[in-house]
Amino acid sequence: MSVLGPIGLGGRRVEQLRRGLGGGGKLIFSLLLTLLGLLVITFLIGRVVPVDPVLSAVGDRASAEVYEQAKRELGLDRPLYEQFVVYVASVAQGDLGKSVLTARPVLEDIGRVFPATLELATLATLFGVIFGIPAGVVAAVNRGRWPDQVIRVLGLVGYSMPIFWLGLMGLLLFYGILGWVAGPGRLDVFYDGMVTPITGMLLIDSALAGEWAIWRSAFAHIVLPAGTLGYFSLAYISRMTRSFMLEQLNQEYITTARVKGLSEWRVVWRHALGNIMVPLITVVALSYAQLLEGSVLTETVFAWPGLGRYITNSLLSADMNAVLGGTLVVGAVFIGLNILSDLLYRVLDPRAR
Repeated sequence: MSVLGPIGLGGRRVEQLRRGLGGGGKLIFSLLLTLLGLLVITFLIGRVVPVDPVLSAVGDRASAEVYEQAKRELGLDRPLYEQFVVYVASVAQGDLGKSVLTARPVLEDIGRVFPATLELATLATLFGVIFGIPAGVVAAVNRGRWPDQVIRVLGLVGYSMPIFWLGLMGLLLFYGILGWVAGPGRLDVFYDGMVTPITGMLLIDSALAGEWAIWRSAFAHIVLPAGTLGYFSLAYISRMTRSFMLEQLNQEYITTARVKGLSEWRVVWRHALGNIMVPLITVVALSYAQLLEGSVLTETVFAWPGLGRYITNSLLSADMNAVLGGTLVVGAVFIGLNILSDLLYRVLDPRAR
């Protein structure tokens, strides 16, 4: 090997790093711009909705003097641009206001309910990935045959059916009739408060504490809502996997690999599937983000004490600080997952650097 080989390789690494840093600067600027846009949207929503935050705080029987005093204390008597500056400064300090419904800081409430949504969405995404990717591969390999038709129909049902209807039917069948799973809620009442929260996710906390009876109860409660959300995720991931695989199976390198005598398993599951893993990362990240922000109906049907249910109850109670705080957190999570998928894309695909 030439002595210049490693040096040249190192030079290319330095150049890739330099370009990566430049791309990182653009990424940070894009992130800040997106967060600013999110702040603008949530601020304007809080000002245009037909809900008076002052009345929500003091009640509709308060006198005019009390109303005006509360308005000044909330800073709503200032010009709109000053209110926005104060709003951005408060969010930057982690202050999302106080919830009228719980009388606690909104950030504290979100920290209490978000782990339940995170646990539910994570389990559902794992379900979608474990079953959705193989289903999409099988459908693409058997294009036009009965496995493809069955998987496409199942995917269409999961993607088009209202998720609250699937949840209700799941409760009726698996809980009401068959008795295979536990009912609504996150845990049996008997075990409530018996595990010290560490991560806020019951499956992890009960396992760390060695409380396996509580773990079984938590799993019995989460399996149906996670399966419902996971079916939705499976439908999306399998459809996208099938589309990516069909494109790859028509490429020349696949024909070349088959001509060389490689086994069909290696051609499909190693070469073709390996080449679609990069776009699949984006698909999985988007699916995960959708489950984190779109589990409102599922949490309502299953009485799951997560972020979606918290936002819904706050909205019904005209608790706009909680609604806007929850919306802001969901938007930030969505942005974060998109940034993470973009970074993974750059790491796994040298062409994107």
